[in-house]
Amino acid sequence: MGLQEKLAELEAELARTQKNKATEFHIGILKSKIAQIRRQLISPKKHGAGSGGFDVKKSGDATVAIIGLPSVGKSTLLTKITKAESKIAAYAFTTLKCIPGIMEYKEAKIQILDLPGIIEGAKEGKGRGREVIAVARGADLILVLLDAAHPQQYNLIVSELEGFGIRINKKPPNIIVKKTLRGGINIEHTVKLTKIGEREVMAVLNEYGYYSADVVFRQDAILDDLIDVIEGNRVYIPAIVVVNKIDLVDKNKVKLPVDFIPISAEKNFNIDLLKEAIHAKLNFIKIFTKRRGEKADLEEPLIVKRGITIGIVCDLLHRDLRKEFKFALVWGKSVKHPGQRLGLEHILQDGDILQIVKR
Repeated sequence: MGLQEKLAELEAELARTQKNKATEFHIGILKSKIAQIRRQLISPKKHGAGSGGFDVKKSGDATVAIIGLPSVGKSTLLTKITKAESKIAAYAFTTLKCIPGIMEYKEAKIQILDLPGIIEGAKEGKGRGREVIAVARGADLILVLLDAAHPQQYNLIVSELEGFGIRINKKPPNIIVKKTLRGGINIEHTVKLTKIGEREVMAVLNEYGYYSADVVFRQDAILDDLIDVIEGNRVYIPAIVVVNKIDLVDKNKVKLPVDFIPISAEKNFNIDLLKEAIHAKLNFIKIFTKRRGEKADLEEPLIVKRGITIGIVCDLLHRDLRKEFKFALVWGKSVKHPGQRLGLEHILQDGDILQIVKR
């Protein structure tokens, strides 16, 4: 039996298993096995030179991946918000490779990736789903693009992303799992657990080879949260839900469980609003650099993500700068006094002026 057949069998068994005290342990085992098989299915595979256009070099200040089903208007949107030209036609699967473009907005250069449409089963590799979603894993932001006539596409897309270890608009679970040499399984929690039982926790830990460990829950977690922490390969990416072709339907009838931006890429409706939303969601800040004895360069700031450290700025400026780094001098909101001397781990804030002193 292949991995996909085994996965389907386990998922079917989980679906027909009613949750109660008697089945908690069994459910924990099933979910653990499903997660482990999915990890094997989505593990990166080397494709060599013929990867079909999916090896896209990152450029710009951030990367945004457009994810959607075929024919929702991804290519049209790319041409509207960037200078790239993506093939457009009135039939499915027009885009067969990843097409990049650059959106210039408020001094930021944002790379937008038009990816082939995904289909149900993409997380198992159908329709080149493995390659498509693998690109999305490396993005700074995901645009979930839906057809206004089919808003239910949202649930399918989220399911496919989740199956590939991508969690959109979520934070990593606040759970600590630490193996110990002896003492068995010790479960503690700082909040009341209403969605998970101790037998489920034990089943998951045992299935992953944890027979002696300290587990601390600092949130009212579900079983999938615990599995995510143990798997350790999940990515947490911000996302914007965009509903395209809104001019063809009554927008008041478009119902989704999350906020969304209604647009018409074809009619240029709300395109500027979308650009602003992308820029805001990426949470950019400006950092200014200066040389010793000179004034700061206020004309060409570095556009970077909030929370950036001096060390990462060094990496952006030159690949060898971190090795040659001695200390930095910083002026601005992040320091206690102007020209404060700091190290690589210091977190910069918007408007800071940075001077790097080399060895």
